[in-house]
Amino acid sequence: MVTQVQNSSLASAGTANDVLRKTPGVVDDGDGLKVLGRGTPEVYINGRKVRDASELDQLASGNIRNVEVVTNPGARYDASVKAVIRIQTKKAQGEGFGFNSRTKAEYTKKAGWLEQFNFNYRKGKFDLFGLLFYSDSYYWKAHQAVQDTYLDKHWTQESRTDANSRTHSLTGSLGMNYVLDDNHSLGVTYRTTKRPYARDYMTVGTDVVRDDMPYESSVNDSRGSSENMRHALDFYYRGKVGGWSVDFDGNAIWQSAEAETKVEEQTTDAAKEVSRRTVTTASDTDYRFYAAKMTWTRPVWGGSLVLGAEYGHINRTMDYRNNEGILEDNLDKIRENNASAFAEFSRQLGKVNAQVGIRYEYDDFNYYVNRERRSDQSKVYHNLFPSATLLLPVGSTRFMLQYRSEIRRPFYSQLSSQVSYINQYTYEGGNPLLRPVLTHSVGLGVSWRWLTGQLGYQHVKDDIFNTSEPYSDDEPIIALVSQKNAQAYDMLFASATASPSIGIWSPAWTVSINKQWMELEAPGGTVRLDNPLVMLNWENSLNLPGDFQLSVGVRWMSTGEMQNTRLMDDTWMMNASLYKAILKGRLSFLLQADDIFDTQKQNGMLYSGKVRTIRMFNAPNSRCVSLTVRYKLNAAKSKYKGTGAGDSQKSRM
Repeated sequence: MVTQVQNSSLASAGTANDVLRKTPGVVDDGDGLKVLGRGTPEVYINGRKVRDASELDQLASGNIRNVEVVTNPGARYDASVKAVIRIQTKKAQGEGFGFNSRTKAEYTKKAGWLEQFNFNYRKGKFDLFGLLFYSDSYYWKAHQAVQDTYLDKHWTQESRTDANSRTHSLTGSLGMNYVLDDNHSLGVTYRTTKRPYARDYMTVGTDVVRDDMPYESSVNDSRGSSENMRHALDFYYRGKVGGWSVDFDGNAIWQSAEAETKVEEQTTDAAKEVSRRTVTTASDTDYRFYAAKMTWTRPVWGGSLVLGAEYGHINRTMDYRNNEGILEDNLDKIRENNASAFAEFSRQLGKVNAQVGIRYEYDDFNYYVNRERRSDQSKVYHNLFPSATLLLPVGSTRFMLQYRSEIRRPFYSQLSSQVSYINQYTYEGGNPLLRPVLTHSVGLGVSWRWLTGQLGYQHVKDDIFNTSEPYSDDEPIIALVSQKNAQAYDMLFASATASPSIGIWSPAWTVSINKQWMELEAPGGTVRLDNPLVMLNWENSLNLPGDFQLSVGVRWMSTGEMQNTRLMDDTWMMNASLYKAILKGRLSFLLQADDIFDTQKQNGMLYSGKVRTIRMFNAPNSRCVSLTVRYKLNAAKSKYKGTGAGDSQKSRM
């Protein structure tokens, strides 16, 4: 499904992030952008994979031509990719130097701001482009949790968390493209991101009750600091050799991070005895990643044949230390090699367009602890992933039937054997024995003018759930927060969107429903989590006199269940923005207000095995007011055509 942005109200939405939040079939559920019924998408800008989420915030909506949402990506994409969003920017006009500058000021509970400067120089077949970006951001979150643990005694831990952080971030990029002739072009881009300052502050108050009698209480003050440096180099070549169109992409990433945390705790027991302790932890993480992807395309048998291969290698090392010896020091290392080959064929058969594909993936995963390879945690996988799509027009209505086999490999942090210290009642660790998640998806899509609908079914095996278990039999009140694979379950999804244009008013209504069939072990027996989850989204855009544009959006989510979590209360939020451009569009102002009534709060129950449940209440960092001022002059857009390689491994980093 393609949404036109150029010459529409979306062109003044602000950034690419703002456009995607208002694109039919895409929602921001508070945990990032999601494609309805498919989950988190991979995003491409002019064929180049978006590797850093800040890139979407750095692309102005006025430079976007259209947005395409693909719910069945096909064999040429990694089997972990459930959906793809392709952003096409407007074609540049003329030559010479151009720039686009942006200043944004925002306020949540404290003020933050950013500065951005894009430039581009175009001359003949040569194109040079770059970006400079700086931000000073503030984040906060309030969280309450009640953990009930049922062992020989009934333990209840009620905690209240107040967390905030401040981060300075610097980004710079420089790239070039060169068009040799009509059949050959190449380019290279270097991007570096540095986080020179990051400070985290968290206060946790906890009351512990044993068999309905007060046991102890504590106050925990945590102070953390971190630094991060990332370098990324991308190279592409596009050409024609004989009757084949050839695409090559190469990527390399070097990343390092350092973090330190100091926790000061004060505990008071039932006899009013007070004890204190300090816990300090430090970690150093280092990534090295390399990938290459080659694709060949040519007309054959009355259709189009695509053949390709991809390779990726990653080396990740994490050194974790606890000075007081409360937790074990660990040196974790992951070495992973991935190789894949794919074939895809599409052809028009009368009115029907058919596409079939097959993808083979090989994954060699090696896990080391303190320089010793763990054979039980190291694995080799061989997987085949078929896919198919049928497009059938009937009059002005289009039907799409699709099938895809998919995989989601665990994040590297989820596979870690290290145990991190949160407070004296909560430790956090990974699970090196996690298996990949396998999914079979079938979907039906229907579109007619400004109406679209989707119906989908998924069978999910070995899904990864957050879980919490007693850290040890000797210390049952200490919870180890980790992940585990769940039993297979089924899920059904349906949605409908209406987006007409009525004079100066451009509304868009979306209703979606998710229903799963799941049974889990819980204290007291088996619990069924199969209540549907309903979401309503209403976006409005009004072209007002004086060339002002007003946008208002409302999102509502019902109670219901997703994975091993039960949402106990409805949630809703309202956003609004006002846009005005002057000087023939060169200077623009955008005033935005997100979560105006501060209602984006979550109340849920997490089921975590036979002995534990966790009731949670989250108040996220969602209410914000901001003003963006943008000035552009002859801002030519880059011709960069790289599509990226090794995207699944990069996302797991």
